Amino acid sequence: MSEAMVTTVDLQRRYKRGKFPVPALNGVNLSVGKGEIVGIIGPSGSGKTTLLNLIGGLDRPTKGTVRVDGVELDKLGDAELTAYRLRKVGFVFQFYNLIPTLNSVENVELPMALAKVPAAEQKERALNLLEAVGLEARADHMPDELSGGEQQRVAVARALANHPSVVLADEPTGDLDSKSAKKLMEVMKSLRKEEHATFVVVTHDPIVVAECNRVCAVRDGRITRESRIGADGKILDSSRFVMDALF
Repeated sequence: MSEAMVTTVDLQRRYKRGKFPVPALNGVNLSVGKGEIVGIIGPSGSGKTTLLNLIGGLDRPTKGTVRVDGVELDKLGDAELTAYRLRKVGFVFQFYNLIPTLNSVENVELPMALAKVPAAEQKERALNLLEAVGLEARADHMPDELSGGEQQRVAVARALANHPSVVLADEPTGDLDSKSAKKLMEVMKSLRKEEHATFVVVTHDPIVVAECNRVCAVRDGRITRESRIGADGKILDSSRFVMDALF
C-alpha cells in the first residue's frame, strides 16, 4: 500500500446513555493509503459514521489516535480543528446538503469563500471542478433544478474545493438510482486521479463497493474483516465477507 494518508490506532469512542457508557468504537486500527478509495461496510449501529466523524474532526475520541496527512487530531484545539475541517477534509453526505439559495457554482465556491480564497480564484476553481464532474452546463442552476445525481456530483465538487487531503462520504449513493450511483463513482474515480484525492466511503451499496480499492467490515465498533477488490469489481472471498459484514 502507498504512504498512509489516514491512520487510526486503538481508536475508541464511548457515549453515555444515562449512567452507562455505550461503546460506539472499540479499538479501530485503520490505514488508508494516499489515493485509495476505501469502503466501510457493516450493519446499522456498527460504528461506521462514528469512524467518519472522528477522522473528519467532527468528534473527539475517548481513547486512541487519529492521524490525517501527518496531523494528529487529538493534539488540536477547537480553532485548529475548525481549520482542519475546512482545509484538510471534504465531506459528502447522503442527502447532498447543498445550500438551496445558491446555484451550483456558488455552492462549490462556498468552502473557498470561508477559507478566504480570492474571489477570482474561487470562480475559476469552482468552474473547473464542475467541468470535472460533467456539470459545467449546470453552473447557474439552483439545486432544485438538478436531479439527485447531479446534486450529489455538485456536492463532490464542493468537497474538493479546498484541495482536501481526504474526502469522507457517508452513504453518498443512498438516495440515488443505480445509473446515477454508477456515474457518481466514475466521477470519484476520475477525481482520485486528477485531484490526487483519497476517499473513505461508508456504504451499503454494492455499486460503490465494486469501485473501491479495499473494503473494511465494521461490527460492534471493530474492523472485523478486510478485503481487496478484484479487477472484476468483486470482493475477494465475497460471499463469506458480505455475510460477516452485513448480517
